[in-house]
Amino acid sequence: MAAKAAASPKSLEIDLSSQLSFSSTPRSLSIIKAPNLSFPIQRNQISCSLSSASSPTTTIVTTNNNDNLSKSPAEFRVDILSESLPFIQKFRGKTIVVKYGGAAMKPNQKDNLLASVVKDLVLLSVVGLRPVLVHGGGPEINLWLKRFGIEPVFRDGLRVTDANTMEIVSMVLVGKVNKSLVSLINKAGGTAVGLSGMDGRLFTARPSPNSANLGFVGEVARVDPTVIEPLVKNGHIPVIASVAADELGQSYNINADTVAGELAAALGAEKLILLTDVAGILENREDPKSLVKEIDIKGMKKMIENGKVSGGMIPKVNCCIRSLAQGVRTASIIDGRVEHSLLVEIMTDEGAGTMITG
Repeated sequence: MAAKAAASPKSLEIDLSSQLSFSSTPRSLSIIKAPNLSFPIQRNQISCSLSSASSPTTTIVTTNNNDNLSKSPAEFRVDILSESLPFIQKFRGKTIVVKYGGAAMKPNQKDNLLASVVKDLVLLSVVGLRPVLVHGGGPEINLWLKRFGIEPVFRDGLRVTDANTMEIVSMVLVGKVNKSLVSLINKAGGTAVGLSGMDGRLFTARPSPNSANLGFVGEVARVDPTVIEPLVKNGHIPVIASVAADELGQSYNINADTVAGELAAALGAEKLILLTDVAGILENREDPKSLVKEIDIKGMKKMIENGKVSGGMIPKVNCCIRSLAQGVRTASIIDGRVEHSLLVEIMTDEGAGTMITG
């Protein structure tokens, strides 16, 4: 996503059964019927814009043919694909670290959203970007804890993790969620490799400062990306579970946002993207339309000081700020409830949430 403007209306549903083209007068439009082809697009996604001083920009599908000749559905698809070219050129060969979790992993929503995330990752890989996926699995962990008769407990937004809980966390994240994601990405045409923080000492953990109350909840003490760098360079998609061990081999449950941010910094990533269950960062938490589209670190810290960012959003924002301070170009918090929000964030100017810059 390039620089963003203020929050914009929801994406428009455009029915391409009505094909728009310019007449010789720039402001007049003629409508020519074409074969039915209907699908949603985002504002700023297609060819051209009309604007005036008194009205917002309106994006329309145009033709440059003075005879108003109708385009075929295939030509329209090519036009749409061609709009992605500048973004592909900009990000080709660049590493994009994506954290996947939250709403996209809730059982009642996950099928469509999961398929969307998987397809987006494979598409990005195919066109030359280098995606790395870091995942949590909170809803799945809760499900399995209850199956074993253990009630999930949280303090300050972090899971209290005793020895029994840690065993289930490892089982679910490393053995189930991770391998399921790898299988789905491979099925979609990508080449995924599943790892945890323990593999190749990718992450070395240390206990949380509040370990007396949280148990085996850890932090990232050190990152060694040696094991995944050749995977990324060879076009594979690493899929990383947020479990790691300390120097003595004790396993720890680490917040997936933190893992993604530290890994993005270690890899020198172009972008860090956190898929979450809100639209992004809101200027007014009570107003869903007050989405902050783009903000720098200084502005972000001011919002925290003024109490406009609170609760579970603070760790996400701090994770973004820390990764930016270590060299990541941009960090975005986007709406994981929206299908293909990952592509909208990377392949359009409008984006799908809030982008934080250094």
